[in-house]
Amino acid sequence: MSNSNYNLTPVKELVKVLNGGIEFYKEAKSKVSSQSLEIIFERMISEKERAAAELQPLVVLDEGEVETDSDLVVSMRETYTKVLSVVSTDKEHTYIAQLEEVEDRVLDKIEAALEEPLPAPYFSTLKLIQNSMQACHDEMKALQEVTA
Repeated sequence: MSNSNYNLTPVKELVKVLNGGIEFYKEAKSKVSSQSLEIIFERMISEKERAAAELQPLVVLDEGEVETDSDLVVSMRETYTKVLSVVSTDKEHTYIAQLEEVEDRVLDKIEAALEEPLPAPYFSTLKLIQNSMQACHDEMKALQEVTA
């Protein structure tokens, strides 16, 4: 049940994708052997945690509680990657390629949220989150190309 006058479904979906991304990056971080990748993944986790935390007040305003669920598509991608990494000769590239796809999904969800009318402070916050998530995407895309 919505408590606000705004359609916040896209924001809630974005938070779910961010939550799923956090879980997936944590899993990937535990599976890679490269310390530099661990550091990059930790930074991605921090960026997504920050973004989700900044959006949670809007979700609480609408639903009365924080969003703790993860996006099903991200969870399925994580499971797929676990299976794929068992048979892959380059486990790190497998994780990077799938995480880059998660970054694509984050950007898509941000675009969808920006298409809805939002309270001005949250629109500004979402634009800032879009910038930081675009930087995350670009970094993962570059890693994907380097490890291909």
